[in-house]
Amino acid sequence: MSSSAPAGVSPPAVRVLLVEDDDLMRRSFTVALERYGFVVRAADDGLTGLELFREESFDLLILDVMLPCLDGIGLCRRVRETSLVPVLMMSARGDGLDVVAGLEAGADDYVVKPVETYVLVARIRSLLRRATYAPAPGPGRGAGEERPSEGDVLVFGDLGVDTAGMEVFVSGSPVALTPTELKLLLEFAAHPGVVLERHTLLRNVWEYGWDGDSRVVDLCVQRLRKKLGRERIETVRGFGYKLRR
Repeated sequence: MSSSAPAGVSPPAVRVLLVEDDDLMRRSFTVALERYGFVVRAADDGLTGLELFREESFDLLILDVMLPCLDGIGLCRRVRETSLVPVLMMSARGDGLDVVAGLEAGADDYVVKPVETYVLVARIRSLLRRATYAPAPGPGRGAGEERPSEGDVLVFGDLGVDTAGMEVFVSGSPVALTPTELKLLLEFAAHPGVVLERHTLLRNVWEYGWDGDSRVVDLCVQRLRKKLGRERIETVRGFGYKLRR
């Protein structure tokens, strides 16, 4: 999804794939999101959702956990095999294990049903901002400059973070990160060696304006460790995490 459009030209509508087996909820969410300007394609089971995902292009996926044929967690795993598209999971109230499983499968965030429309839209917009996130130009680099300068590449041992090209390398090999994983890493890279508390990361990365579920931080850190090396991000018990210099 493009983050901007030429003057006088409306940006393309955000395309959302909604996979929800409850007829009433699916129709309700579809109507509500369309009122906010989203283009919604809906499916009532996981396999149909997977077929739509493979056939069409989407800017964001909303997946219910409990789905027939292929559940939302399995669907999220299948999506992550080929795509870094933002994924928002929906879970029934109190299903903590489903939340954890969804985040471990690669989801970026979750909401608990029943959910107010304004909360759902806020989470969607936060995910889309992460998907189009770019740091502000640093000193000596204009916003229109295409080629990054040497100062754009931050190096931490075998980890390299190109803050202009939005690319990550481990021992010289590129590493694919989801938008949320990348923004989390950029937050750590901006404060190397500094302990960042979970609520700070929830505010700066997930844009929670209230107390959010710290499990989204913990599980996203786990995913980063699998991709970057387990020793790169250190746990400081009782406080949070820090990136080793």
